[in-house]
Amino acid sequence: CHQYTNRSCEECLKNVTCLWCASSGRCVEYPVGRVLPPADLCELRSARWGVCWVNFEALIIAMSVAGGTILMLGVVVCCCCCCKKKSKKQVSEGPDKDDERAARERERRRVRQEERRAEMKSRHDEIRRKYGTVMRE
Repeated sequence: CHQYTNRSCEECLKNVTCLWCASSGRCVEYPVGRVLPPADLCELRSARWGVCWVNFEALIIAMSVAGGTILMLGVVVCCCCCCKKKSKKQVSEGPDKDDERAARERERRRVRQEERRAEMKSRHDEIRRKYGTVMRE
């Protein structure tokens, strides 16, 4: 890698084991034992590896944002799946309290309506008898 020092970034990075330091114009071996190059070798904002147009600082920020986004999406998907399973479980267990309350109210209304119909029918029958227009069944 040292032979590409003071040349171009593209020439240095043709070899994947090399790291280009833009501030000093040096091409050095990438320190394989460490994830990030040490500051005495090259600052993160000046270090280039793989491609010349992205520095390590931008790469770390971009990877952190992408990783955080993927993590958040995973959490949201898990929460949605859990909520969906919970709602399906409640539906399969039978009607809930709101449904039962609504069914009782509908039944009360039906009974009251039948009582009113029976009252109206008896009144109408009484009026028909009074005026002699009783219908034969």
